[in-house]
Amino acid sequence: MNQLPEQDLPPGRHRLLKEHLMTEIRHTGETPVRRAWLRPALVATAVATAAAVTLVVLPSSSEGGASARPPSRATVSLIEDIALAAEHEQPYGKVRDDQFVYLDSKVVSGEAADGKFTVSPLHRQELWLSVDGLHPGLGRETGRGDWDIPVDVKPGEEGWDVSPFYNHVKTLPTTADAMWDYLYDTAPKYSGQERYQAMFVLAGDLLQQALLPPEQSAALLRAVARIPGVTLTGDAVDAVGRHGVGVARKDPDNPSRDEWIFNKRTYEFLGERSVATDDFSNVRKGTVISTTAVLRRAVVDHPGRRP
Repeated sequence: MNQLPEQDLPPGRHRLLKEHLMTEIRHTGETPVRRAWLRPALVATAVATAAAVTLVVLPSSSEGGASARPPSRATVSLIEDIALAAEHEQPYGKVRDDQFVYLDSKVVSGEAADGKFTVSPLHRQELWLSVDGLHPGLGRETGRGDWDIPVDVKPGEEGWDVSPFYNHVKTLPTTADAMWDYLYDTAPKYSGQERYQAMFVLAGDLLQQALLPPEQSAALLRAVARIPGVTLTGDAVDAVGRHGVGVARKDPDNPSRDEWIFNKRTYEFLGERSVATDDFSNVRKGTVISTTAVLRRAVVDHPGRRP
């Protein structure tokens, strides 16, 4: 399928493409698209699918509604177990500013165009993200080849506070209270979603894309356990068929549910998926509209080099 070349673009152009997509679907008479999560181009590299497939039912105007119910005790308990496991992970040790975080994934991506929704075959995606955010990175994807990840998000500039660069995430809070405040204050600046959904999406982006130190990873999960609307889905399957337990939130503005998948025994993060919760376009309720399996994370010296 044809894919929007948004990974190569600066933040402003990325947003213009999203507006074009919104207009195109409106003209087909289908349900209009909500205002996209305004990720910088780098951050959008690994998550373009989510921005492209979410279709709005009604614009968000509050932080309440059906998604305002506090997480159940079972949900909080399981997420605490996941946080404890994250807290006891081995840190990566010394990471140099000139190195790169390597992410190896298998993905199934979706695209809405001409009033229809299409899904790509399962394929490999590799990313090399600069540790300090000041060195050009690299993307590699089956069927697309290589592309450069430009230095378009720099320390202190727009987008840095939601970026997956290691030098950013290692400065995030290490307590649940402070992490909650970070998500609560930061996520809505880059999203047209209701606040709690924006917080859940930002947390999911960091879990999937970043090399989070153990303290930040645990704090992030404990903050998520407080987000209204977060639930468990029981058995969930990632892009390569690995079964795990799902931590999810129904998007109140869109006919979809975002799910994070964790190993049932070790609580390792396996990947995420988005599932249709209602019929829309040519998609039926229960369809997996995008999914990712994270296969490996590592630190390497040069973009293009595998560990």
